[in-house]
Amino acid sequence: MGCTADFLSGDWTVVRRISDHRTGQVGSFRGTASFCPCPPSETGRLLAYTESGELRLGNHHGPAGRSLLVRDLDDGTADVRFADGREFYRLDLRTGKCEAAHPCRADHYHVTVTRLSADSYAETWRVAGPAKDYELVSTYTRAANCDPAATGRRP
Repeated sequence: MGCTADFLSGDWTVVRRISDHRTGQVGSFRGTASFCPCPPSETGRLLAYTESGELRLGNHHGPAGRSLLVRDLDDGTADVRFADGREFYRLDLRTGKCEAAHPCRADHYHVTVTRLSADSYAETWRVAGPAKDYELVSTYTRAANCDPAATGRRP
């Protein structure tokens, strides 16, 4: 497989299962995600990740979303950062699977990302610590209207 950012570039549908081990609640998120190129910069190619959809968890049913930045690195990996630029984790899908960790105060975030096909991947987050105890399992499927040539993604 080529570089991680090339694979991610474009539009995706997202289906996520949420399991809160503290409260026993199980929820879901359904929506869309896009990895869109930002203007070129001296630090390399940058993709803006935006996600939006509907979150259902307990009594909450409503809109939800998040934003991240994904910088393409020379070795084929990607540097994933929060929207404000803070470090999050390194993503490497060149072999089809990646595990990474992110400490957040006393809580620990562990992610496994697995490429399922040329047009899908799964992401499992396990978060544990004194403030949090949950698991997120997301499946991303490339949107049917996504043209790899239009997004700059190599076939």
